[in-house]
Amino acid sequence: MRLAINGWFLSHPHTGTGKYLTALLENLPAAEPELEVHVIAPAAVNTCSLPDRVQIHSTPPRNTALGKIRFEQRDFPQVAAQLGADLAHIPYWAPPLRSKVPFVVTVHDIIPLLLPEHRGSLPVRMYTSLVTSGVRGARAVIADSHHSRLDIVEHLHLTREHVHTVHLAADADYKPADSFEIDPNLQAKYDLPDDYVLYLGGFQRRKNVHRLLAAWSWARDPIGADYPLIIAGQLPESPDGILFHDLPALAEELELEDTVRFIGPVDEADKPALYQGATCFVYPSSYEGFGLPPLEAMACGAPVVTTGKASLPEVVGDAAYYVEDPSDTRKLGAAIIGVVVDGQLADDLHARGLKQAAKFSWKKTAHETLAIYRATIET
Repeated sequence: MRLAINGWFLSHPHTGTGKYLTALLENLPAAEPELEVHVIAPAAVNTCSLPDRVQIHSTPPRNTALGKIRFEQRDFPQVAAQLGADLAHIPYWAPPLRSKVPFVVTVHDIIPLLLPEHRGSLPVRMYTSLVTSGVRGARAVIADSHHSRLDIVEHLHLTREHVHTVHLAADADYKPADSFEIDPNLQAKYDLPDDYVLYLGGFQRRKNVHRLLAAWSWARDPIGADYPLIIAGQLPESPDGILFHDLPALAEELELEDTVRFIGPVDEADKPALYQGATCFVYPSSYEGFGLPPLEAMACGAPVVTTGKASLPEVVGDAAYYVEDPSDTRKLGAAIIGVVVDGQLADDLHARGLKQAAKFSWKKTAHETLAIYRATIET
């Protein structure tokens, strides 16, 4: 089988889609020795980490929003056809309207159709309409979770047989620490205390970090100043109060400055150690297509507090402390307190989390994706 795969996200390797693309390229050749993998990407993307059996084909550089659309709609399908590909795979929600090569597309989520604050400007809405139309030409659609699959079926008006669930996984670097002591170099780099409660992820409104701060106003005093809340990640430059809240201002308003630390972006290589050192990892999101951060945290041995919303129960199973409604900040605060002060509970979540995380692997993702490729070609 000759496979052409859209490599746009090779230039964004630390995004969720970038991790997914990289993991597929690393694992597909080993899953099928007869598979020819051809990556089509704009010139100047970083290809140094690709396996030897993966061939790269460069198209003209595309550095603008319009250029991205030209790559997705014209460059990629043209080169795939020139290569004589048996199948094309677009690993994110950007299928071409026309393609001589049959294709599958991975739709990680359809958040712009589900959450009003994510619908964006007129150009963004037009792009969403474009890719929504294009997905109906796919031979098969891959979703990250069963929950996301049902949303895709309902809102993109596809049959259930047309959409397949293939779960994601945490990278192999996400594993328990060899030592109980946090790396002093990491502590110095991010000004970390010996003990802390951690949030690491995005800051869109659906992530509910503003509600985490409200919950922290309940949890702070019972936990004590020795366990500050660490909020990691690049804060939005211009919070608009709609999609993004001004979180430092909210922390100041709630008088939490002494026990909340915004440490900014974290280098990818440092994330496992940050999870490993956390007494508790909190992820109060109300919607995820999958939810990699809690899975990564569990793989590193951190006890997880999260919500029972969307795909999250599917990912964390029985290995997390659930707060069903993230808007109930008292219960969210109580969950954090419980994990921090109850060592037996924390140990139980630690053990369950490691067991749950072991159910997911990129090798399994590659094999299940390959099965969809085969079925698509045979039909």
